[in-house]
Amino acid sequence: MNLLRLASPFLLVFIAFPVLVIGTPSADKTLMTSAGVDVWAEFAGYRRDSVLESANIGEYDFYADHGKGIATNIVATPTDGGIKEEVPAKFRDRYERWKSELLSTEYGRAQWEKYATNKNFVLTIAVTGDRKKGAGTDKFLWDESGRFVGATITLGADLDEGYPNPIYYPVLNSLSSDSNTYSISGRILAATKISHEIGHVNQAATANMQFLQLQNKLMPEYISIFLKNGLNTKDKKLVELADQMGGTPVEIWESREYWSEVNAMLYLDARINKEDFYCHVFNKIRRNLETYARDYEPRFGQHPEFSASPCWK
Repeated sequence: MNLLRLASPFLLVFIAFPVLVIGTPSADKTLMTSAGVDVWAEFAGYRRDSVLESANIGEYDFYADHGKGIATNIVATPTDGGIKEEVPAKFRDRYERWKSELLSTEYGRAQWEKYATNKNFVLTIAVTGDRKKGAGTDKFLWDESGRFVGATITLGADLDEGYPNPIYYPVLNSLSSDSNTYSISGRILAATKISHEIGHVNQAATANMQFLQLQNKLMPEYISIFLKNGLNTKDKKLVELADQMGGTPVEIWESREYWSEVNAMLYLDARINKEDFYCHVFNKIRRNLETYARDYEPRFGQHPEFSASPCWK
């Protein structure tokens, strides 16, 4: 599946064909007419990473899954928190391999202990066959004082397989080999995906609950207008809504993904910086950023693990 990132921030999903087309609204409408595609939606809102299941992308309803924002569920402050693992026996062995890979680095251990030792926070990690090669983070919880107190990461049973596109996942995509030059174990791939998901939890921990509630309220309104106005992103009302939300639904989603990719990069640096394929991977990350995401390069560059990588010398 070939994906091209163009100037427009909007992505339209053509369910009739397993292809994700990215482009300007006008171009997309032309393609819809010429291809005879009558089912489509904006790819928007909070990421639930089922795009990692890209083998059957056309069977997935992006609009239904991504236009919802981050739900702000209010609960009592936990007193017996930590990491709760909900892993069926048939998936336990593979899960333990992925977990061991994550904890083999100091960075991974620090990420894990941050939540494992917090009795006022519950991080649930579940494994299910439904997610296949993908993963997702949701079920965010806040207490009445507005403190972030819980989240759920759901991992697909085939997490150690499958690579997402390079456009929004420059780090995870870098683990796919372009040739026979190098081969990276599925355990490293799975651990990097887990680190990406922990990145989403970290972001929610620094978010303002009231602002998330505002985004949740306005996103459906934005998407409804967008779908009815001929895909006109310059609509005055849409511009006003985007200003209130801090961006369009896609821009908000995109920003969250790139922050989580920074988290994945830091884990990957810790895990493979002594491996022969280290520079192959990091050169691919940089190439992906330069090709698709120059605006987000500074997020990676602020970390010496990336900016001072020996691969650039």
